[in-house]
Amino acid sequence: MSEPRENAQLVERRANLAALVELGVPAYPHRFDCTDTPSAIVAAHGDTSGADLDTAQIKTVTAGRVLIVRSFGKARFLVISDGVSRLQVYVRQDTLSERDFKIAALLDIGDLIGVDGRLFRTRTNELTVWAARIEFLAKCFVPLPEKWHGLRDVETRYRRRYVDLIVNPASRRVFEVRARVLISIRAFLLDRGYLEVETPMMQPVAGGALARPFVTHHNAQDMRLYLRVAPELYLKRLVVGGIERVFEINRNFRNEGISTQHNPEFTMLEFYQAYSDYRDLMTMTEQLLATVAHEATGGDEVRVGGQTVSFRPPYPRVSLRQAVREAVSAKLGVPVREPDLRNRETAAALAVRVGLEPGPDQGAGPITMGIFEALCERTLVQPTFIHDFPTEVSPLSKQRADDPDTVERFELFVAGMELANAFSELNDPVEQRRRFEAQLRDRQGGDLEAHQMDEDYIRALEYGLPPTAGEGLGIDRLVMVLTDSPSIRDVILFPLMRSREVSE
Repeated sequence: MSEPRENAQLVERRANLAALVELGVPAYPHRFDCTDTPSAIVAAHGDTSGADLDTAQIKTVTAGRVLIVRSFGKARFLVISDGVSRLQVYVRQDTLSERDFKIAALLDIGDLIGVDGRLFRTRTNELTVWAARIEFLAKCFVPLPEKWHGLRDVETRYRRRYVDLIVNPASRRVFEVRARVLISIRAFLLDRGYLEVETPMMQPVAGGALARPFVTHHNAQDMRLYLRVAPELYLKRLVVGGIERVFEINRNFRNEGISTQHNPEFTMLEFYQAYSDYRDLMTMTEQLLATVAHEATGGDEVRVGGQTVSFRPPYPRVSLRQAVREAVSAKLGVPVREPDLRNRETAAALAVRVGLEPGPDQGAGPITMGIFEALCERTLVQPTFIHDFPTEVSPLSKQRADDPDTVERFELFVAGMELANAFSELNDPVEQRRRFEAQLRDRQGGDLEAHQMDEDYIRALEYGLPPTAGEGLGIDRLVMVLTDSPSIRDVILFPLMRSREVSE
C-alpha cells in the first residue's frame, strides 16, 4: 500500500473517531463487561442448530476486534475476533438505538467493539450475534495488512508481533504450544521431586558454557558484570548445598551471531540430579520429550520440514567418534579408525580432505568436533543421542574412568539441530582447576568464548559435589520442532532485530 493512501486512511479513521466523539461516545472507555469471549461462544454453540438457538434465546455480551465489515443499507454484518475464533455480528437499524447504529456505521476494520445480543443462525447457517447494543472500545488507526508473504513481510511479522497476532492465527497457535511445553516440563520435573529456582542473570564471572558474553557495568558497586551465558555453575552450587534435584527455566544471553537457530537471548531448561550419571538423563530425556510432545501437540509424532519425527522412546545412541568415522568413511570412501581421530595430525589431515581448515592451535578433540558439525548434525532427523565427547571440548564434564580422553557427555539432536546437552558433572576440584587453567590459556590465545576462572565455584566443589548429572535443553528449538517452525524467530515473541529508522 502506498504512503499517500496510508495517510488518506489515517485521516479518514481520525475523522471517524471525531464523529464518534461528537455522538457522545467515549474515545477510550475504561472498561466493558463481557459474559463470553468469541472463542467461548464458538466452543459452546458452534454445533447448536438454528432452531435450538431460537428456542433457547441465548443472550451474550462479548467483545473483539473487527476484521470484516459488510454493509447492506439498513443492515450490516461484522466479523469480530478475540485472536482465536471469529464470530459474526448482525446489525440492523430497526433493532438498535440511533446512536448504536451510527457507531456501527463509523467502524473501521481493526476497531475494537463490544456487542450485547442474542445468538442465532443466518440463512447461510452462520453462527451470529444479533446485536441489541454496540459499544465502541478503541480505534485502529493503522490499516491491517491483508496478506503476509515475502521476506519484507516476514521481517515485519517479527518487528510488529502485535500485528502478526491480529492477522495470523497460526502465530498465536505457535505460542500456545510453547506455553503448553513449559507447563508440561514443569509438571514432569515437579512430579519427580525437583525444586524450581532462580539464579543470577548478572554474574561476575561468565561461566557454565563456552560462549562470548554480553558485558555491562554496575555503577554503584563499580563492578564489571556479565549477562549470564548459562545458570550451570550456580545450580551445581545448590546441589552442593543439598538441593539434590533442581531446575531452572529462564533466559540466557550470548553475544554471538543471529541465524535461523540462534538468537542472542534465548530460553533454556537446565536441571541437575544428584547420584546420577549421563546415562540416567538419556532415559529421563526420552520420557520427558515423549510426555511434552504428547501434552503440547496431542501426539508423539510431528511433521518437520516435510518429514515425520517420532518422539517415541527409545532413541538411538551413537558415540561422537563413531558418527564422525562413519561420515568421513562414507564421504572419502576409505576406512577411518578411532585412533585417527585421537591424533592431532591424522585428524587434521582428515578434516582437510573433507573440506575443512583446522586452526594451528586446535587439538584432535576440537577438530573432530568440527568434522561432526560439518558432516553429521544435519543428517540427524530422528531424535538421536550423540555421546562420549572429547575431553578438550568439555571443560565441565567428568572423564570416563576407562578413557581420560573422553568425557561422559551427550547431545540430543532432532531435525538436524542440537536440542539438549548433558553430562556427568566434573566434581573433582583439582581437575576442574586444571580445566579452567587450560581454558584461560585459550583465552590468552584469542579465544573469546573460552571459559573464565571461577574461584568460588572451585571452592564450592571443595565442599563436596555428589556424583551428579546435569542437562540443558533449548526451549526455543524444541518449540521449533513441535510447531514445524523454520526459524527461531517464529517461536520468540519479540526476537532481536537490527535497528531500523522509524520512517522506514
